Amino acid sequence: MLRIRWLMLASCAAWALTANAKAPDTHASDAQGRTYGQNYKDMVLARCIARAYEGDAAASADAGQTADELSASLYYDMASSIDAIPPLVDQFLARDYRNPRLKAHSMGQQFRLLKCLDLYHSRALQDQVKRHVPRPNQTHRQEP
Repeated sequence: MLRIRWLMLASCAAWALTANAKAPDTHASDAQGRTYGQNYKDMVLARCIARAYEGDAAASADAGQTADELSASLYYDMASSIDAIPPLVDQFLARDYRNPRLKAHSMGQQFRLLKCLDLYHSRALQDQVKRHVPRPNQTHRQEP
């Protein structure tokens, strides 16, 4: 009987340790586990959102700070990308999206978020990753 209790206690302890070990850290970003290439794209998306919503101080500041935080978990050529990111963001935000199927309440919308998403998925951004991120498939956690 004592052995069964001990086994049950050991099983519960092992389960608790396993469950605790798998619990996600909700106090930190997952950026360090994503690849440098992905973090570069995420950073550019955040910069695009910050620029797109400059009129909303809180949204713009949050997106800008997010971009800064992402750059801390990123290995890339900052010097060359500093001049490459803003023109690409501006190019996509300058697009004129018109959809004849839009309902009347949607007319006049600028679709700024859609433009940023199109930038995020663009070949142009992937080309920047190739030019400015020397190890796009490596993560911050893999660094020695």
